[in-house]
Amino acid sequence: MATTVRRRLTSFRLRTDLVERLKRKAARENCTLNNYVENVLLDVVYDEPNEVTKAAIEEARNRKDYPESELYGSAKEMFEAMSKENEENLSVGAV
Repeated sequence: MATTVRRRLTSFRLRTDLVERLKRKAARENCTLNNYVENVLLDVVYDEPNEVTKAAIEEARNRKDYPESELYGSAKEMFEAMSKENEENLSVGAV
């Protein structure tokens, strides 16, 4: 069963350097400028997780079983803790 997507002719005023860059990117993707811009816009407009992902995100946000000691204020803090743990494990294994 084929479906038809209705389209409307629309015009935008864009910077010439932006249009040229879009044309180059479209050429690299082997598609028309129109198709490339439409796909970029679709990615922006429909960039929303599906229901399963939304449920997993909500579950992760609401978990109460993580010890407070395992919560980090930043990614840097987490990696520093992991590095320290690695060093401790290596020194124990080296004995």
